[in-house]
Amino acid sequence: FISVLLSGEQPVIFGDGEQSRDFTYIANVVDANLRAAQTSRGVGHVINVANGERITLNQLLEELKKITGRTEVRAEYREPRVGDVRHSLADISRARDLLGYEPQIELQEGLQRTVEWYRESRFAR
Repeated sequence: FISVLLSGEQPVIFGDGEQSRDFTYIANVVDANLRAAQTSRGVGHVINVANGERITLNQLLEELKKITGRTEVRAEYREPRVGDVRHSLADISRARDLLGYEPQIELQEGLQRTVEWYRESRFAR
């Protein structure tokens, strides 16, 4: 959504936008990986790393519209993609228990940082 909004295009949402995801900022993932490298407690375990909170795609787009200043934009809704998961929420209890992990960067701050990065980088369209 970010590059589309920054380039002035119309974002596309497949489905009604009420499907939800558990997004996290990359610094949270790096923190969890560093914690895993410093202990043997996680060896042999599958550990989810995320924020532990869901946001719908419609809500995500609204947040990004505010951050980018493109509040007038409306999404183009298309047919849902086959096999797309309706809701996704990671259970981060093992990361907490075994690694002492807690997400440090909340979604809003992560979105702001990411938009800033896109604006400053050559990756913005």
